[in-house]
Amino acid sequence: MQLELDTNIENVDVLTATANKVLAGLGCPKKAMAQIDIALDELFSNISHYAYGGNLGKVYVSIDAIPNKKGVSITLEDEGIPFDPLAHEDPDVTLGIHERTIGGLGIFLVRRTMDSMHYEYRNRRNRLTITKFFFA
Repeated sequence: MQLELDTNIENVDVLTATANKVLAGLGCPKKAMAQIDIALDELFSNISHYAYGGNLGKVYVSIDAIPNKKGVSITLEDEGIPFDPLAHEDPDVTLGIHERTIGGLGIFLVRRTMDSMHYEYRNRRNRLTITKFFFA
């Protein structure tokens, strides 16, 4: 499934609703679906707020089933400022909320709930792929 969305933050609802239809059709359990929704919300929000320097841009999403492993691969692409979210260190979650630096917690949560994340910058596009398997 392919989807093209403006980086208007309200489109996160369109993205998660569309993904949920696909996931339901694949037999995705509710817990995995909720984790994917949170990941998509975080990733789309980051692109919307930062990729285009405050201007409106596009996000290209593809959702692909992984039938032999009962899972899904979701790729978000944008033509915004090159940014590898995986190149940054995880926040120190042992520190109190007032002791931590701002930023990074959302990507940290996505990393912890998805089975894999891969970033590349190719053909002037940021390309971030998350993978979630439904059953261990």
